[in-house]
Amino acid sequence: MAVQSAALVSVEEYLSSSYEPDCDYVDGVLEERNLGEREHSRLQLALSIYLGVRERQWNVWVLPEQRIRIGPRRFRVPDLCIIPRDREIEQVPTKPPLVCIEILSPEDRWSRVERRIEDFLTMGVDAYGCLTRRNARYSSAPRAAAGRSWRICSKRRRFRFGFRS
Repeated sequence: MAVQSAALVSVEEYLSSSYEPDCDYVDGVLEERNLGEREHSRLQLALSIYLGVRERQWNVWVLPEQRIRIGPRRFRVPDLCIIPRDREIEQVPTKPPLVCIEILSPEDRWSRVERRIEDFLTMGVDAYGCLTRRNARYSSAPRAAAGRSWRICSKRRRFRFGFRS
């Protein structure tokens, strides 16, 4: 598991800095994200391609590793997020994405993932998916956005992402 940075960082410093890989920012603390392993990269690429070719059809933007402003002092960086195409473009979105997807690494701990899920669902994200090589977990807000519902399924090592209107 990645270690958190102990020094407090201002929002302005976080937004004007570049981190490799990008970090979450929670109340002045930088939280590193687990990624960089082959399986994580391959799954993120496969999902990006699969969803990316459907952007026009679904009227959405698919954004990998996009900073999302959850609150005044809280930013999260999901592996993938899906944002309505007709929404005003923001460099760091402040409105909730339709979907956030995380690809979990063996080092990820469910307690930390749950805090991320809670942040996104509290913000108003309609669906949040967690994928690993062997399974998929799905959380959704109690309401459906404009009649849309998203699902994440897994069957062995194949992943499908479906859209139903």
